[in-house]
Amino acid sequence: MSSLSLPHVSTLGSLADEEITAALDLLFEPSNDLHVLSLPAIRAAASSGSINSWDDVADIVRAQLLNLQSQVATFREVAPAPARLSAKSKLLGILGAHPRLGAKKVESAQSVAEQAQLNKSSAEEAAKLAALNAEYEAAFPGLIYVVFVNGRSRDVIMENMRARIARGVYAQEEVEAIEAMASIAKDRASKLPQESA
Repeated sequence: MSSLSLPHVSTLGSLADEEITAALDLLFEPSNDLHVLSLPAIRAAASSGSINSWDDVADIVRAQLLNLQSQVATFREVAPAPARLSAKSKLLGILGAHPRLGAKKVESAQSVAEQAQLNKSSAEEAAKLAALNAEYEAAFPGLIYVVFVNGRSRDVIMENMRARIARGVYAQEEVEAIEAMASIAKDRASKLPQESA
């Protein structure tokens, strides 16, 4: 598999773990916790013949993440069980693999392209986005604002971020981030070349 292409989805059942996790890194962002969480489910679905597209893979990961999210500790729990704390740590690690909007240093080529429109701004606009990121992260400790940009302007994205901060529901932010990650993965899959079977 070349660094910016996906293996043909029909070959998933015969690929080495490293090849599947490299594809996951292209669709999502590099995260060992995501690999550990999703690889068994992807393997099982590939073995049963229920994966017909990379969108199916994104849906499997989405389901795994929503299941993990349902198990996480909340900030209302006085003494959460260790398993719930572990689930919280894994989920935050996976969600935190996405770069901040407007970040100067972004690891993945996909994120650079997706945020290109947001990064065409004045220093004043960049400072406003940085301040809003800081406000979001103060409102939701451990989370980074994740959204499917999909060509929307900086103003629309910042309005969405403000609305989510005002809503103030931590668990809903986890779900919003998961949904955004699945949408981003599907969009990336539609744009990345797929090798022949």
